Amino acid sequence: MWNIWKDLKRKDHKRYLGGLDVFKYIGPGLLVTVGFIDPGNWASNFAAGSEFGYSLLWVVTLSTLMLIILQHNVAHLGIVTGLCLSEAATQYTPKWVSRPILGTAVLASISTSLAEILGGAIALEMLLDIPIIWGSVLTTAFVLVMLFTNSYKKIERSIIAFVSVIGLSFIYELFLVDIHWTMAVQGWVTPSIPKGSMLIIMSVLGAVVMPHNLFLHSEVIQSHEYNKQDDASIKKVLKYELYDTLFSMIVGWAINSAMILLAAATFFKSGIQVEELQQAKSLLEPLLGSNAVIVFALALLMAGISSTITSGMAAGSIFAGIFGEAYNVKDSHSQVGVVISMGVALLLIFFIGNPFKGLLISQMILSIQLPFTVFLQVGLTSSRKVMGDYVNSRWSTFVLYSIAGIVSILNIMLLFS
Repeated sequence: MWNIWKDLKRKDHKRYLGGLDVFKYIGPGLLVTVGFIDPGNWASNFAAGSEFGYSLLWVVTLSTLMLIILQHNVAHLGIVTGLCLSEAATQYTPKWVSRPILGTAVLASISTSLAEILGGAIALEMLLDIPIIWGSVLTTAFVLVMLFTNSYKKIERSIIAFVSVIGLSFIYELFLVDIHWTMAVQGWVTPSIPKGSMLIIMSVLGAVVMPHNLFLHSEVIQSHEYNKQDDASIKKVLKYELYDTLFSMIVGWAINSAMILLAAATFFKSGIQVEELQQAKSLLEPLLGSNAVIVFALALLMAGISSTITSGMAAGSIFAGIFGEAYNVKDSHSQVGVVISMGVALLLIFFIGNPFKGLLISQMILSIQLPFTVFLQVGLTSSRKVMGDYVNSRWSTFVLYSIAGIVSILNIMLLFS
């Protein structure tokens, strides 16, 4: 008892948060999470739920498991080497390997930006009756201003707030509609491929396991100065990074699942197929009545803006990495990457006749590029030259290559469907 009293009187205790240390490392995972609850995901999930009910929930489960493994693995690369995926590819692989893959990754970021900008534009049309084209221009301009004037951590806080609002809106409403939970549980764990569903399956897969997010996670992890020189520090950071990734990806799984569940319980049950994102505002009507359209549009706008920011950051990281540089929004290489991704995406929007179909196809394109990024990532993290003592185990390498193989097989099935 006397020892405790003496300890209370001391004033030289060092700062130690114990279990709360984890909050110092929360951020990168949630920043990446917004990438798979973006407008492209909204379109894919609402289409999946309205057309096929609960039967495609397994795609969200499979995609999230894949994503946890891939994101944790690519974060290892960033923490151990101090390089993002694009930088590591440029430094450790021949140009004839790295340049084509990184080039397709830039194209994937363009496809992502297209979906995000379109989502913001659709929201502005719902809120202010602004035409899609002008809404796209406004969304792009606003995001460019945010990217070129804010630091990582300011953007992180904004995006985490956006994710929270969007997620709570959909998850809370699960308690207000009649979900067939037996069919839902079966859908989560039982793979099925209904006739005509391959485009939707690949759209959901591409919307969750987005290749640009792998580049982004390995880059953003650097902003927290995680790269340590001693083994004890590296192991500690890797442990907390796993907690961050698990928490963030489970949040994403819950929100994506909630979208499909709500669409299945409302549209599929009534025989209504979602053909435009604006239809989904009715999902919030049981909760908000006549205000549903406003809240839905605001949530969609938040998702569009926040995910366009992450898409732009990823493009800047990929492009800068081609030249062996880290992402720095004040550097010309990073700026060019951001502008290419958003500029080309904005240009393509001028030629899109059906925005909802454009959203679905953009997500399907991501799934086509994904195997190239995964094979590159696994090759790097399985190299002792790159990772040293933190190289992938044989089991990890097998699992990671299996993921790349599964995505490749699904792409082939889509081609012949």
